[in-house]
Formats: sequence, C-alpha cells, structure tokens
Amino acid sequence: MIAAVNLGLKFLLEVAAVVAFAYWGANTDGLPLSLILAIAVPVVVIAAWAVFAAPKSARRLPAQARIPFELAVFVAAVLTLLAAGASGAALVMAVLVALNAIGLTVFRQWEH
Repeated sequence: MIAAVNLGLKFLLEVAAVVAFAYWGANTDGLPLSLILAIAVPVVVIAAWAVFAAPKSARRLPAQARIPFELAVFVAAVLTLLAAGASGAALVMAVLVALNAIGLTVFRQWEH
C-alpha cells in the first residue's frame, strides 16, 4: 500500500512541477513575457518529460540518465518557486521530492 501511495505521490509531484513552472512564468515581470513563459515553459517541460521519462516512451532514457533528469526537473521546479517568491511551496515540494526519491529507492520503483 505504501509503495502505491509513493507512485501516486510521484505523479502528483510531476503535476506540481508543471504548475510551478507556469506559476513562475506568470509571475515574471510584464506582459506579454509573463504570459508566454507561463505557457511555453510548462509545454517544454511536459514534452521533455513525455519523451525522456514517461514509462511508455520509445525514447525513455535508461535509469542512470533518467533518474538525474527527473530529479533535475524537480529541483528546477523548486528553484522556480523560490524565484517567484513562493518559499513555503518550494520547501514543501523539496521535502516531498526527497521523501519520494527515498521511497522510489527503497521500494525499487524507479522503473515505473
């Protein structure tokens, strides 16, 4: 049961990362740049994740490259939250990412 919850947490963190990038973009000074960043950055992240990290992707990276890629996306999301002034959300996300990574390792779920 805990293993299933951990996989669910990973999915929620993936969604939260996309939201974090959109939030950062929306909080960038001035239109139209903020609107463009709020849309374009999440789209690029989703596309990269779909190609390199999605379980059913034909181009999914091998674990030794994919795990750092996934963690880099999460770290970047935390940093964008900090840059947007959402330090509380950044802290929560950082803690959840760390706990999730530990769970993925303990339950040997990195291949999911």
